[in-house]
Amino acid sequence: MATEAAEKPIIAPTKTPFADPAPNCKPVSSTPLTADQQIKYDELLATVRSWKDLPKTSVQKAEVAPLTDDEHLWLTRECLLRYLRATKWNLAQATKRVQDTMVWRREYGTPGLTADFISEENATGKQVILGYDNEGRPCLYLLPQKQNTKTNPKQVQHLVYMLERTLDIAPPGQETLALLIDFRNSSAGSQPSLATGRQVLSILQNHYPERLGRALITHLPWYVTTFLKLISPFIDPVTKTKMRYNEPLTSHVPSSQLMEKAGGDVDFEYDHSVYWPALDALASQRRKEHKERWEAAGKHIGESEVYLWGGEEKSLFATQEPVKSEDVVEGSKDEAVKISEVDTGAQETGVVGGMAKLDVKDDDEIKIVGA
Repeated sequence: MATEAAEKPIIAPTKTPFADPAPNCKPVSSTPLTADQQIKYDELLATVRSWKDLPKTSVQKAEVAPLTDDEHLWLTRECLLRYLRATKWNLAQATKRVQDTMVWRREYGTPGLTADFISEENATGKQVILGYDNEGRPCLYLLPQKQNTKTNPKQVQHLVYMLERTLDIAPPGQETLALLIDFRNSSAGSQPSLATGRQVLSILQNHYPERLGRALITHLPWYVTTFLKLISPFIDPVTKTKMRYNEPLTSHVPSSQLMEKAGGDVDFEYDHSVYWPALDALASQRRKEHKERWEAAGKHIGESEVYLWGGEEKSLFATQEPVKSEDVVEGSKDEAVKISEVDTGAQETGVVGGMAKLDVKDDDEIKIVGA
């Protein structure tokens, strides 16, 4: 017996994120657009191509700045389609929401949230990007029991940073992510306030539409259940359908990519000095590759994310010349779209200081507009 034990190989714990899904975990193919949907997409694409500058903040809209290359790159075909789907193909609302998000990203400083700036918030590994689910969605673990800071704005910035990195490493053709929220051994003091919860929902629903593929929530104590009931009116009905409670995680994530503590086979050990730079390096490399492909194909707004993420699909503009700003046709006075004057058909939404404006109905039901 001693000889057998001595011969058994010792496998070191996993300390870095996985770069790819398991071989058989593939994204579901997208549904082709109908003729009407294609027309609305083409109109939205033409509109965003006409934008030369945007407000720097949602408050002082008169102060504008030109769109950057990174903002042009962000405006992919799939990005525009996500906003159209989120607004049930209401072109005016989708146009308004795309602009709102671009202004919010400027105001919130999303592109400037660096690994060094966020590092202290994740020192204990309270959020971990590890593995991919059965459909190739990158998995973001939220582990409240490892909370290491008091409520402050940086906690929400931390979540935004991790969402961005999770989406950076998604495989080609996968637009969504999986949230794995484990409340095991957490305390009431580690839970976010109602105000913070509403802010997070506002950001997720207004600025990351169609990005949540699945939310797997386990080990709910009574105070979390109470919190969820309080915040339930603010959660979009579509989002609610993606939430699963106390289901076996192996039904959603292959064991080979699931943490051992969550029921999988991965002996994961969080070592901040190893994991944090490894995640930063992986995400930075993926963003570099995305941008290089975008530049090689001509730097077009409306490029395919499948192509940019290294999939088999070719660039949508491979045979076209780059669009220069001075070549943009703005159309006649009647045809030009002034985003600040778009009629959304609903109460205007936006984010001021990170919080969404709310639409209060006659029956006092409160919900986030445009989620």
